[in-house]
Amino acid sequence: MPVLHLKAGSKLKMLISYVDNLPTGHETGLYYALDLGGTNFRVLRVHLGGQNGGLVNQEFAEVPIPPELMTGAADALFDYIAAELAKFVAQEGQEHELPPGRKRELGFTFSFPVNQTSIASGTLVRWTKGFSIDELVGQDVVTELTRAMKRQNLEMHVSALVNDTVGTLAGGRYTNKDVAAAVILGTGTNAAYVERAQAIPKWHGALPKSGEMVINMEWGNFKSSHLPLTEFDNALDMDSLNPGEQIFEKVISGMYLGEIVRRVLLKMAEEASLFGETVPSKLQVPFILRTPDMSAMHHDTSSDLKVVASKLKDILEIPSTSLKTRKVIVEVCNIIATRGARLAAAGVIAILRKMGELLQKTVIAMDGGLYEHYNEYSKCMENTLTELLGEEVSKAVEVVHANDGSGIGAALLAASHSQYL
Repeated sequence: MPVLHLKAGSKLKMLISYVDNLPTGHETGLYYALDLGGTNFRVLRVHLGGQNGGLVNQEFAEVPIPPELMTGAADALFDYIAAELAKFVAQEGQEHELPPGRKRELGFTFSFPVNQTSIASGTLVRWTKGFSIDELVGQDVVTELTRAMKRQNLEMHVSALVNDTVGTLAGGRYTNKDVAAAVILGTGTNAAYVERAQAIPKWHGALPKSGEMVINMEWGNFKSSHLPLTEFDNALDMDSLNPGEQIFEKVISGMYLGEIVRRVLLKMAEEASLFGETVPSKLQVPFILRTPDMSAMHHDTSSDLKVVASKLKDILEIPSTSLKTRKVIVEVCNIIATRGARLAAAGVIAILRKMGELLQKTVIAMDGGLYEHYNEYSKCMENTLTELLGEEVSKAVEVVHANDGSGIGAALLAASHSQYL
């Protein structure tokens, strides 16, 4: 099976994150995070207790973004966010007071494509996920947030601008010093890893003191003639909002797996009368079959595949099916999940090879709903890692679930890149 090869002139973006100091566990004090990546945003406060104290306390608030702000004026969106941050800080008690002369510090997770220019600056490349504020494209998002905080009289300094995958790597490293890469497998997918600074062709200027740099791979955008694409993948890509882009993501991530199953079942219904003489009309609706529904059918252990029957009835309005048909559907789910999981494993192996970390203990921090909730998928991915690495080498590689990198990870990066260090 294919293993991604990361070589010079790679098709991957391999963005420099400017994170050259990952958390060590020695950080102390109060730090904040703002996590903006969808229709809600979160503000967090974490209290770090140093080497023996660890994460003493964390509190957060989640705030929905009014739809009109997602397509309105730049100032309106950032003023709304800064006002919520100010409200969060205003509710603090005396135990959260900072030493005199010290500003609060914030890690800003901004999960949209950004051209990063330093640890705490980056310009917006384009909006995704339903946002569309044209005047912000090409602008520095940290500058915009900082201005909005000033307008709210909020004394806060943005110490780090991070992507959620880089945040997951930081959160993983804080609790386990062997974490060297992070992978998100959720609605979308991405990976980040720690690279030797001298191995980065596009790095110009003095090397960082640590000798290391975190690379945000943007691996969802990988494409290659070696990927096992089918007519279903090509049709899904052509019908998507971004044809020709994010090809790897379209075969392995949660946004698309259920849709591939629907397309396969539709062809079977049309050409092999899978559901009888007529093709169910609901089966022709794009994205009607979500990956959580696919997962529920795939995990159905009842002897008569009750869950499959009820999903077909509730979602596709197919009132009755034979057990044989339901078994075929489970097999289709299995084939598509297996392909996705094996390709995700191939991506992980490529990172390990690129880092040259195949002999020493290496931990991969994983996060995302697909990894967390689709057990057959994550189990298959881990089995594939063992198969491709071999029994011996795979003992040195461990996959751990690192929860909430985009929140706690950002606060930890604000701490490890604090202006007061």
